Amino acid sequence: MRVGFAGTPDFAARALAAIAGAGYTIPLVLTQPDRPHGRGLKVAPSPVKTYAQARGIPIAQPRSLRDPAQRAPVIAVPLDVLVVAAYGLILPPDVLDWPRYGCLNIHASRLPRWRGAAPIQRAIEAGDGETGVTIMQMDAGLDTGPMIAARAVPIAATDTAGTLHDKLAAAGAVAIAAALAVLARDGALPSHPQPAEGVTYAAKLTPGDAAIDWRLPAVVIERKLRALDPVPGARSTLGDRALKVFGAEPTVGGAHTAAGTIVAVAPVGIDVACGPAGGERLRLTVVLPAGGTRMPAAAFARGHGVTPGMRFGDGAEAGAA
Repeated sequence: MRVGFAGTPDFAARALAAIAGAGYTIPLVLTQPDRPHGRGLKVAPSPVKTYAQARGIPIAQPRSLRDPAQRAPVIAVPLDVLVVAAYGLILPPDVLDWPRYGCLNIHASRLPRWRGAAPIQRAIEAGDGETGVTIMQMDAGLDTGPMIAARAVPIAATDTAGTLHDKLAAAGAVAIAAALAVLARDGALPSHPQPAEGVTYAAKLTPGDAAIDWRLPAVVIERKLRALDPVPGARSTLGDRALKVFGAEPTVGGAHTAAGTIVAVAPVGIDVACGPAGGERLRLTVVLPAGGTRMPAAAFARGHGVTPGMRFGDGAEAGAA
């Protein structure tokens, strides 16, 4: 069976490795064009391209598949099925109809919950206890196609977007390998429509999502920190210092104080007033100052003269800490 692949980040590279490991012929891999990465903004290949290059798999990197001139050489390659995982480009009808058995998507949620661009982050942010992966037959809608298979993945109270990503990537690799085995054996895949109830949308992360609103309840802020870890990181400011917060835990509340005010500094961390009336407390345990590395919040406090009464800003001016 000739299996094409379209994907870009590490989540997709793990699925590609599972497909290659199962012994399928992979005539073509599609991935996003090389882009600048890291503080030095050095142009680098995607994880999918790196994997494909190391194994001599043909690669195409069109900037758009809506452009007929860029699409034509791609769909000229005969395929039985195209597996898509976090590719990042819209597939027009000509591409959806290109392979013999259509296009299969590995989506990082239990559809129809969290259709869209940021299902991992939004599931943590919402406080979901479980998520998963869905293998879906792609159609012209946004993650609306018929479901072929799904695997549940629990969300631990300590999961970050990074740790949950790794769990879902592993589940997705197993799920797509199983689906392709059925397709190769039977020449078809059973599927059923997504339920009309329970649809939610995982909106793409924006720069505004990174700003910490200290007026929110402590548990909500704590989930946000985990949802944005490792990137882009939740941001705030303290005086003229920009920093990201990567570790925190709700603690015992106290007297009502303006949200964002530091109420205690101790070896266990920095306690900050939060909540709509400032009566809740969030203990910051791990921070990343602008231009620095992750460090214990208590060490940051000692090194920068942080004392009770100082107040965090809303993070909107924090830039790229």
